[in-house]
Amino acid sequence: MTNVRSIILGILLILMLGSMGSVLAEDKVLKIGTTDQIKSLSLLSDYNLEQISEASNLPLTQFDENGKVIGALASSYEASPDNTVWTFTLADNIFWSDGKPITGEDVIFSMEVYETDVTAKWLKELVKDAKVEGNKVIYTLNKPYTNLAQDFATREILPKHIWESIDKPLEYADPKGSYVGSGPFYIDSIDLSSAKLIFKKNPYWKGKQPYYDSIEVSWFKNEDAASKALQSGAVDTYWKYATSFPYASIDSLKSTGNFDILEKPSSGLTFLGFNLNKEPMSDLTFRTAVSKALNYPELVSISTLGHGKAPNSGFIPPAMNDYVETDELQYNVNDAKKILADAGYKDSDGNGIIEGKDGKDIKLDFLIRDQFAREGDLVKEYLEKIGVGAEIHVVDQQTWTDQKDKFNYDITLTRTTPFGMIKEAGWATAYFESRMFGGGQLHTVSDPKFLELCDDLLSTTDQTKIAQSAKEVQQYYAENLPGIALYWKNDVTPYNKGITGWYSNPMFGIMNEFTFSGAKPVA
Repeated sequence: MTNVRSIILGILLILMLGSMGSVLAEDKVLKIGTTDQIKSLSLLSDYNLEQISEASNLPLTQFDENGKVIGALASSYEASPDNTVWTFTLADNIFWSDGKPITGEDVIFSMEVYETDVTAKWLKELVKDAKVEGNKVIYTLNKPYTNLAQDFATREILPKHIWESIDKPLEYADPKGSYVGSGPFYIDSIDLSSAKLIFKKNPYWKGKQPYYDSIEVSWFKNEDAASKALQSGAVDTYWKYATSFPYASIDSLKSTGNFDILEKPSSGLTFLGFNLNKEPMSDLTFRTAVSKALNYPELVSISTLGHGKAPNSGFIPPAMNDYVETDELQYNVNDAKKILADAGYKDSDGNGIIEGKDGKDIKLDFLIRDQFAREGDLVKEYLEKIGVGAEIHVVDQQTWTDQKDKFNYDITLTRTTPFGMIKEAGWATAYFESRMFGGGQLHTVSDPKFLELCDDLLSTTDQTKIAQSAKEVQQYYAENLPGIALYWKNDVTPYNKGITGWYSNPMFGIMNEFTFSGAKPVA
């Protein structure tokens, strides 16, 4: 009897220990909510997945919290005095999540993959030669180029031993959404039906060891659903590429007492762009009048709920390096009307709409995407107050891109992203210069003076010269108004106050290596 009792007690003890073990072994999970919906399992063609994966599939370089370029897979980099030879030195002890070492061959292979993408054809045209010497990757360029290290901060490196056998890497989608990575975490799975991506800890990561075993990214159909998930505690933070947490939800989230707010000035903005190839948009006087017709105080109030400010004519917000003060844009309907009248734009038939130089009523083709509908209605209203007609055409992303590239519009509302603001010559030049195509670029400015400024920025690493050229670019915007910022804004990120170690950079916000390796419960 005693033996039976001992056996039973032993079994119960084993079961209890097993149960305790399962509790102890339960994953520690950091949960992130977003409205950036992943629509396919393709790492390189799904826009939102590509942004999220920057934290798991590291590039050569990355940005620190102040926007300075620092090392990621590369421990250091240097350029020759004439900026035609760039050398990237890989960090020691870096491994893919399958245990294989990361090499310079992975870097060269990855850039060759990106060269096949129409948006990166500039890379193929720029690179004369690429080679590996030990732990160094050396790029020789066809011309001086200042921003290679900066541009490489947005190009994640791929494991050659896996991707080289894939016929069309830009289109490839792993059936389970599982991708070998190089950061503190790798993408273990993506479930489109449950709207969830799961990062797992990289067992071969040699950097700072993360507290969490996994990170879950859940995407929601709209901002209200994401906000409710935060308030309920279902997620620990909110992230959306180049976009703030909804301003209207901040106060209700604060009232829970469970969240703190990280607020930073953004380099992104919403702006009114002109098709400078058509009249009257090609007329600086007309653009000046439009700049005075926009009600900036109202736009700031409605669009940012106090988390922004009226912009300057120099377009570039203070969050950018080498920002310079230019005249603040002023709302003055009477001045706008006078400028138009003095320039010969008059309403001769009294129908409320002024005529252009051809004698016809000015009715602008106003091309927008649905995310800009609210600001679009306001801008239309402002234009009508100065006698300028506008017909809004709301289209999807692909149609907008097609029509924009064919110049089938008069004016448009669009936005800048942190990457777009620093792309190529930087300071938003990629949105305007006529030699840039694809994405959100309007490519409307062919003025030799402007193109020369872009070339100057790309051909020197002299910080004094860069600052001077950046100043001249902002002055050019102020004097010529190729685009008009509607407002400058702050980006707001809420986070669970019971967790510390959040790290935000101007490019990808909290979705980065340092948040992933540094986030942990408050002691």
